[in-house]
Amino acid sequence: MPQSVYAVATMDTKGHELAFVAECLRRAGVSVTLVDVGVQSEASVTPDVDRATVAAVHPTAGGRGAALAQGDRSTAICAMSEALVGFLKSEHEAGRLSGVIGIGGSGGTALITPAMRALPVGLPKVMVSTMASGNTTPYVGSSDITLMYSVVDVAGLNSVSRRVLGNAAAAMAGMVRFPAPASVGKPTLGMTMFGVTTPCVTKVRDALEGQGFDCLVFHATGTGGDAMEKLVEAGLIRGVLDVTTTEVADLVVGGVLACTPTRFEAILDSGVPYVLSVGALDMVNFGAIETVPERFRGRKLHVHNAHVTLMRTTADENRQCARFIAGKLNRATAPFRMLIPEKGVSALDAPGQPFFDPEADAALFDELEAAVESNKKSSIKRLPYHINDPAFAGALVEEFLNLRLE
Repeated sequence: MPQSVYAVATMDTKGHELAFVAECLRRAGVSVTLVDVGVQSEASVTPDVDRATVAAVHPTAGGRGAALAQGDRSTAICAMSEALVGFLKSEHEAGRLSGVIGIGGSGGTALITPAMRALPVGLPKVMVSTMASGNTTPYVGSSDITLMYSVVDVAGLNSVSRRVLGNAAAAMAGMVRFPAPASVGKPTLGMTMFGVTTPCVTKVRDALEGQGFDCLVFHATGTGGDAMEKLVEAGLIRGVLDVTTTEVADLVVGGVLACTPTRFEAILDSGVPYVLSVGALDMVNFGAIETVPERFRGRKLHVHNAHVTLMRTTADENRQCARFIAGKLNRATAPFRMLIPEKGVSALDAPGQPFFDPEADAALFDELEAAVESNKKSSIKRLPYHINDPAFAGALVEEFLNLRLE
């Protein structure tokens, strides 16, 4: 079945700009389908897929009406966005989609990117946006959207917009015409890592790659854990070594790299082999030192670099983290293994290092042992190692390989 790049915009206000993008793509040898998601009036350039066709995919009659009502713009944008999610997913499932490129301001970006996020990792996605210079998390989330700053507003064709839109089209054409090599077919594993747990995870990765696994390492920054869990949910990851669960501390205490409240659930529900630890639960993350909230200014802080300040967790905060993790693990129906490194949970949590605090660590370990419900299939094991000791990495690998055989 012929595939096409779907070029998407609110074509009532950005029709000519999207037509220019389509022209650039066609010159590069790529088939294009123009999709209108305008919510105020008809397109200024004739689309291949009109806005009524997209709106018709909305799962409710009220949503279909709201997307086309030309009333409250924010309500219409939300409704059309929900419809676009369904439309693009169905087009992808039908084999018609080779990539998606969108252009827009704040409204268009908010409308189009949820549909891009709903598409599989690896499918080319480019969004040219006025919102690309700033906090992009609401638009990109844990997807692989390529977000390009438009520099000037997406309002007319001029010497700057032509160059930016042309570059975006060329980037999309390159992704479509020269796809990445196919997967080598190895079983895929997910792992979580922070700089302060890198020695451990590197040894684990090297050992398991030597055993024939394809290891995906995720930076435990909130979105990293979320991205890993989405791939587990999609069936693309067949085992997890969740060494670095630090995102929980940010959620519990109020740091900037917090996981979602549903952390761990997708892994546990999937039933994939699961080994986890307590990596970097000694710290909460903030930005530059001046951004640390006033209530924490008297705490033990460590300036990691000009943009990252770390705060040592207390014994009470560690108990709260343990209870959060236990609450998730107690819902598990498949076996898991938790390994606890008694001599420290990060590179900063070691003798002579700024976050070394055996009492705070003990509070975490004791609470986990008390709160996690024991059963025949799952276990928590304390080991007399630091998390970055080679022996601890070896124990993680051994537990994982054993778990796969059960």
